[in-house]
Amino acid sequence: MVDKVIATPAALELIERLKRKHGSVFFHQSGGCCDNSAANCYLPGELTIGAGDEYLGDIGGCPFYMSKSQYDYWKHTQLIIDVIEGTGGTFSLEGPEGKAFHTRSRVFTDAERAELSAREGSDAR
Repeated sequence: MVDKVIATPAALELIERLKRKHGSVFFHQSGGCCDNSAANCYLPGELTIGAGDEYLGDIGGCPFYMSKSQYDYWKHTQLIIDVIEGTGGTFSLEGPEGKAFHTRSRVFTDAERAELSAREGSDAR
């Protein structure tokens, strides 16, 4: 089964560190800042998820959302959440760790797009 969002081993390690330190966390990527390449990590209640957000899946056991308007631009790709050195200028929980989450992507294959389309069609019923 193809996932819309995955995380590198470095990202998974940082997620576990943040969960040990803060408890439950979640991710949101919006089109509003950070060159649209930063997945921000939040504590529950720090950001309201609403009808304008798309749930893409979980990484490291944590939900990942993206604004629907931005997802329209990225939906042909698998998001790969990675980690870079530095704070990245984000509002994300990992900033004090001297790291920043960073979104990379790869284009889905035709077979993967067909699988996602079929799965989304069955979810709508």
